[in-house]
Amino acid sequence: MPSMSAVVPANLLDELQNVLSHGPVARRVETLHRITDLFIRGEVDYSDEQISLFDDVFHCLIEKIETSAKALLASRLAPIPKAPPQLIQTLAFDDLIEVAAPVLAQSDRLDDIMLIENARSKSQGHLLAISKRKVLSGAVTDVLVERGNYEVVESTVKNPGAEFSENGFSLLVSRAEGNDNLTTCIAMRPSIPRHHYLKLIAKASASVRARLEAINPQASGEISSAIKEVARRASTDASAITEQTVIAHELVKSLFDDGRLDEHQIAKFAKAGQFDETNAALAAMANVPVATVETMMIESRSEGLMILAKVTGLSWSTLKAVMDMRGALSGSSLEDVDEFKRSYETLRASTAQQVLRFHRMRQNTMQAEPI
Repeated sequence: MPSMSAVVPANLLDELQNVLSHGPVARRVETLHRITDLFIRGEVDYSDEQISLFDDVFHCLIEKIETSAKALLASRLAPIPKAPPQLIQTLAFDDLIEVAAPVLAQSDRLDDIMLIENARSKSQGHLLAISKRKVLSGAVTDVLVERGNYEVVESTVKNPGAEFSENGFSLLVSRAEGNDNLTTCIAMRPSIPRHHYLKLIAKASASVRARLEAINPQASGEISSAIKEVARRASTDASAITEQTVIAHELVKSLFDDGRLDEHQIAKFAKAGQFDETNAALAAMANVPVATVETMMIESRSEGLMILAKVTGLSWSTLKAVMDMRGALSGSSLEDVDEFKRSYETLRASTAQQVLRFHRMRQNTMQAEPI
């Protein structure tokens, strides 16, 4: 391994040794500035071993120095691609945000593991600095969205270099409820999956919808689809059930009691777009609450409807009619119909029954939710 004399001039090396031995704080800070200048001028040509030597020296020099000197060091080294890695990590985990922020926001020396650890343990100021990085992976934004305050979350959403996982988008939609600014920011992201977009708009205020339509007139059709979903969501609330819904449920009950409710009738309801009748018919034949079926109809996942259809003994064509009706109401559709068909045809009725029994057991202590 090369010695320090190989990278540091003799006069500066003497000064360094003297300062580290018994130099006052002021001399230590002055030497730190000179060592930093030396490193920045030559960092492109330094080997990993030489950078490691600088790392050791920097760590010695930053002991017991004032915050402003450490903050200046952090701001100078943060943009340097080959900055001493251990020093960068030390600065990033400093409790003082003026020291940590520059490297958290800029340094390439911090990988996802370090950023996640930092985001899980440090202050909101640290999270805000991380949210401003040029590139953020879904693993990092998951933590920022989960743990960050609204300022952190909004900063992350506004970052064009940020990626979000499926779970991250779900949490964003939940956190945006009641926050018009955050809702608008999320809706404006071009990468938001459609089913999350619909749920987001379904919860948005009228002013947010108007603002989005003004910004992007082409989105008005999608917003209208989401509003339809809001109406369907409301049908799961007993206080919001309309007279038309009551009539539909009574019709289905009459058909069921008379033994005239069968697969053909369900397919007929679905093809006619009769949402309330289809829900009630599936619920009656599968022996589950209507609210359970309604919830499945407005959720993005389709596994719950697949389970109910298999328990009820529906053919693929009837299930497809139900899925098409749901898609027409929500403005979405199955991404891979053939794969969904294969999954349904290979699903065993006994397995579906077991899943449904488990779901019924959970309903004893929980509200109806998707299978």
